[in-house]
Amino acid sequence: MNKDMLLGHPWFAPALSALIAVFLALLVHRVASAVLQRVTRHTPVLHALLVNIKPAARLVLPLLALQMVWQAAPDELRFIAGVRHLNGLLLIAAASWLAIRAINGFADGLIAKHPYDAADNLQARRVLTQTRVLARTANSMLLVAGGAMMLMTFPGARQVGASLLASAGVIGIVAGLAAKPVFSNLIAGLQIALAQPIRIDDVLVVEGEWGRVEEITGTFVVLKIWDDRRLILPLSYFIEKPFQNWTRHNAQLLGTVFVYADYGMPLEPLRTEVERLVKAAPEWDGRFFNLRVVDTTERAMQIRVLCTAANSSLAFDLRCTVREGLIAFMQREYPQFLPRLRVEDGDAAAPRGAAALPPQQQPV
Repeated sequence: MNKDMLLGHPWFAPALSALIAVFLALLVHRVASAVLQRVTRHTPVLHALLVNIKPAARLVLPLLALQMVWQAAPDELRFIAGVRHLNGLLLIAAASWLAIRAINGFADGLIAKHPYDAADNLQARRVLTQTRVLARTANSMLLVAGGAMMLMTFPGARQVGASLLASAGVIGIVAGLAAKPVFSNLIAGLQIALAQPIRIDDVLVVEGEWGRVEEITGTFVVLKIWDDRRLILPLSYFIEKPFQNWTRHNAQLLGTVFVYADYGMPLEPLRTEVERLVKAAPEWDGRFFNLRVVDTTERAMQIRVLCTAANSSLAFDLRCTVREGLIAFMQREYPQFLPRLRVEDGDAAAPRGAAALPPQQQPV
């Protein structure tokens, strides 16, 4: 009797069909996943995409099969409308998850194909920046679209939306003003991804701070300062305000060193010492160096040394090495020509501390 009642229940056939559909969907997922991953193992981007969507596809296929079963069930079946609605909501959420994982998998495959830990990583950093920014922007749009589609399945939400159309002008102005930072950052993110004024690992000088671009999100940029602080800036900052990018086309940099010396200091020994210091420094990239007097004051002359390095970090170390070497050289070989303050004492024309010097070496 119980068996006859079970077989005769209106939900028996749809439930049995649902079980069979779920089983077949999982079987198709298992076989297709194994075959496709094996076929694409020599294609890193597609392989990464398939691996990333595997968990989401395991959920989407059964839900899709169930939705087909519920749609085929009789409309007069009790609770069938609620089951269809619930399954539809789950299917929209799962499909949105699948699309997001597909985008992230494709992005991971592209990034893996262009590793940015190499010495010459300009192209890799360009791909990394574009991929991450565009992927996050697309993910945000998919989340909004998925949520909107789920809301539109509720009749009440459609009615509320229709009633708001009458005052769409005022609401649009208010919403536009309220969402201005969001949309400005969204547009700035697209501009940064396409035009690339900055990239991941670029060296920037922003707000007087030197640092590297550590992360670019959908709304802000994280700049890692040289002393391990983090400077957080909105994406729109890099579209609206000026900043310095030291690695826009390449990481090579021209470093400058300024030292001051008395007018009596001969320049040729300094040039010889600069050549020795630069060529002995491992930070020098072998491109260029020179020494010039670039300015004069009433007390001393300003000497500038230019030297090149492969990147900003090496350029900083090279500048320190040359600066310290020049100071040590002058202290050791020409201490009398170090900059000093001259004070006249009474009728004496010679500066203090310099009376013992021969006339040709007296400070001017």
